[in-house]
Amino acid sequence: MATPNHDGQASTGELFKRLSEQTSTLVRQEVDLAKAELQEKGKRAGVGAGMFGAAGVAGYTGLLAVTAALVLLLNEAMDAWIAALIVGAVYLAVAGVAALMGRDRIREATPAVPKQTVETVKEDVEWAKNQARSART
Repeated sequence: MATPNHDGQASTGELFKRLSEQTSTLVRQEVDLAKAELQEKGKRAGVGAGMFGAAGVAGYTGLLAVTAALVLLLNEAMDAWIAALIVGAVYLAVAGVAALMGRDRIREATPAVPKQTVETVKEDVEWAKNQARSART
């Protein structure tokens, strides 16, 4: 409780003390919010990465079977080594395009900033400025 001065209002020192305490509490709450937000994003990313891993293993196995079938099919019209070279070149081209597209998507997703926390910190800074202005008047 603020100690009133002769006007019945809290002193400037007491107001700044309250502002300091409230600001400390606010900063701790914002840090806790950022931690919670980043943990949630990390959990989602981990599940997604696991799914990508499983898809990669299954896709690779299927690709091996399709590759063998394509080489055997082209082998009917040309030497086996030429058939394998053609199939390999097509796969390398597809891999190059996929890598470039993946790189672009990763660039769009970074940096991983806790947006909600950034917004509330901006609001908190504005609130603290208003409190400081009020304390001075």
